[in-house]
Amino acid sequence: MEIKKVGVLTSGGDAPGMNAAIRSVVRTGLHKGWEMVGVRNGYQGLLSESFTTLGTRDVGGILNRGGTILGSARCLEFKNLDGQRKAIRNLNRAGIDALVVIGGNGSQTGSYKLSSLGYPVVGVASTIDNDLYGSDITIGVDTALNIVLEAIDRLKITASSHQRAFLIEVMGRDCGYLALMAAIAGGAEQVLIPEIDFEPEEVAAEISEAYEKGKAHAIIVVAEGAKYNAEQLRDYFKKHRERLGFSLRISILGHTQRGGSPTAYDRTLASRLGAGATDALHRGESGVLIGMIKGEIVSTPLDNVVSNKKPIDLGLFDLQKILD
Repeated sequence: MEIKKVGVLTSGGDAPGMNAAIRSVVRTGLHKGWEMVGVRNGYQGLLSESFTTLGTRDVGGILNRGGTILGSARCLEFKNLDGQRKAIRNLNRAGIDALVVIGGNGSQTGSYKLSSLGYPVVGVASTIDNDLYGSDITIGVDTALNIVLEAIDRLKITASSHQRAFLIEVMGRDCGYLALMAAIAGGAEQVLIPEIDFEPEEVAAEISEAYEKGKAHAIIVVAEGAKYNAEQLRDYFKKHRERLGFSLRISILGHTQRGGSPTAYDRTLASRLGAGATDALHRGESGVLIGMIKGEIVSTPLDNVVSNKKPIDLGLFDLQKILD
């Protein structure tokens, strides 16, 4: 497979470090003598032919910026076969020989669809949920975790001042990694994640135990995809306040976790994975995800990525229970 022109796009939820990955893909591709093209607004850009040539200066000054300069958008049309074939026709008409897709599960499902139709594509692991099979850690996780930790540290101060219980909801629709690691690093009394079943009365018992230990606060971190989310738990505690003896305050961090400047770790990880993507294409690889496993940059077939669910280390859940 001779490569002369390579496209790069970002898709799905933005993650701090995506721009660093774009920069790395573009500059390492240019170093290999390729023409580099940015695709605007994710898979929608493939269908609308939103292509722009990228030179080394076009990606200058973006290493420290959050979000993605290429943009991201939902594209229902791309989910069907006709849309995928149209995307490939547009890529071929533009003379783009291969594509690098930076994103998470949904994005790499799109990569797999293109690859299955014979188009050369390489994925780069990027999602703050850290739920993507094929990489121990993904672009954006470290930054998001530090944003959550800052919120926990701040809320712990006001919680102690008023001797209150605070429930902090973080992102994680299907995976509790972010909540679990934040709970350990932030010294939370409890963590609620999708992988572990629980009932509100168990949460109440944990809060009561914290106060019995003499703590001036109780911090509970909950993933948005847990059995009960923050608002449901608040409503339950409000309804049973007289019996339980206390109420909960909630703080839903939401998209705050996606914003901000990427940490040094995310910048270097994104730079390594972006370089790994162009190296893979240069070796003739296609239909793979570039991730990091045990500190090494590795390729995992996209069919394995989309057909496997990344497990969470439940030993860390047991550790949090010991440390609370």
